[in-house]
Amino acid sequence: MTTIVVLRGDQTGQELLDEALRVVAPDVIGADLELQTFDLSLAHRRETANAVVAEAADAMRTAGFGLKAATVTPTDRGDVGSPNALLRERVGGRVILRTGQRIPGVAGIAGVSAPISIVRMAVDDAYNAKEWREESGGDEIAYRTERISRATCRAVAEFAFVHAARTHARVFGGPKFTVSRIYEGMFKEELDAAAGRHPDVDYEPQLIDATYALLFSRAGDALVIPALNRDGDCLSDLVLPLFGTIAGAESLLLGFGDDSLVPTVVMAEAPHGTAPSLEGKNVANPMAMILAASAVLGFATDERCRWASTRIRDAVFDVLRAGVATSDLGGESSTSAFTDAVIARVRGSGDTGHRRSPA
Repeated sequence: MTTIVVLRGDQTGQELLDEALRVVAPDVIGADLELQTFDLSLAHRRETANAVVAEAADAMRTAGFGLKAATVTPTDRGDVGSPNALLRERVGGRVILRTGQRIPGVAGIAGVSAPISIVRMAVDDAYNAKEWREESGGDEIAYRTERISRATCRAVAEFAFVHAARTHARVFGGPKFTVSRIYEGMFKEELDAAAGRHPDVDYEPQLIDATYALLFSRAGDALVIPALNRDGDCLSDLVLPLFGTIAGAESLLLGFGDDSLVPTVVMAEAPHGTAPSLEGKNVANPMAMILAASAVLGFATDERCRWASTRIRDAVFDVLRAGVATSDLGGESSTSAFTDAVIARVRGSGDTGHRRSPA
């Protein structure tokens, strides 16, 4: 039996997690799942002083899988903060995967058609760097000390090529190694080494600035873009909206053991926030959260779970092609009605519920 650690969240984020859990119910997907639930709502994180986050991370290390709702990040520096950094640290999270893809009925940027996956470092680089300022000659000088590890570079590079092989894509892009030969050069070394291990995968290395410049000219091909932490963060924010909405993109955090190139933990979530203005209105789009649940099942060893993963993903896009969509995509379906239509498709009934209103 596959065990999935469910990380409850806040506001609309939690409501959308509930919708995704309806889709992966055993009577829908035909596979038994054991769900271990942890409450990562802001109130409970404060109550436990983040102990619940550590407990949830340890449970994911044991189970191998996690499904997380969006959570509130308080602005007060003395508060509990975001749970994401702690989760990443405790599960050995080194890779974040986000993929933009065409969504039926949604107009993207002209020329952007094939999927684009951003495979970025989940730790180090510009984030959590040591920063300080000093006075010098009547001026103020700011400093920052960044770091990356070869182990993380290797994990990102290897997963980029594995993902490209799985999705029949080209590994494209890379770091600015011509300027930063020691720091970013280490990442380039690991990308080249991974290319040697995967000779059947197309590899087109580019500097990060050229990656941006050439993105549209290559957007007709399926691409996997490996990136440093901050570069990948920026690329994700660019690439996902190219497809018209971030509603069709799940976000995966992959954890690795000390010497392993195979993920030991997969945690999926939707890339959007908690959307407090939509809470309780049954109008939010559950697609990204449903796709996140599908993605987790796709990494399971149980063949029934992998079948369900494909079936759920296909069902989401089938109902969109049939004209079922929430208001953000131009439709009239409620949150629950969209989920009901997906469930019907997964079960094979073909009932897709309410249709999109005529233009």
